Amino acid sequence: MRIERISDAAEVERAADLFDGPPLGDATVRFLASPDHHLLFAYDGDDPVGMISGVEMTHPDKGTEMFVYELGVAEHARGKGVATELVRALADLARRRDCYGMWVGTETDNAAALATYRKAGATEEAPFVLLNWDLIDREPA
Repeated sequence: MRIERISDAAEVERAADLFDGPPLGDATVRFLASPDHHLLFAYDGDDPVGMISGVEMTHPDKGTEMFVYELGVAEHARGKGVATELVRALADLARRRDCYGMWVGTETDNAAALATYRKAGATEEAPFVLLNWDLIDREPA
């Protein structure tokens, strides 16, 4: 298995099944164009089998941290350490980019995600409440 940083929108389309939903063309181009947005793919040979995306967030009194935006692994590649290696690769990238930390949110009953993040070295913080604003209505694809 190898892990690569992705910069080509066509490669994102080729691995569309790794994402929660179909990649949006304009959003893909915008994401890939930002130097503070990172998309890593894990490959088995030439086949993408996993992805992780991260976004650097900077604040004047805190510095820069990495937010793990999404993690996905093809069903046939699950349970083989792909997700853990992707998380570790993003953490290594965050260190090289001088991020002081990395964080992710997931559901309390998502046992696979919790196990992966813990295996990759994450520690659990106190529970928090997530509040959300839906700013636009999206039509189903």
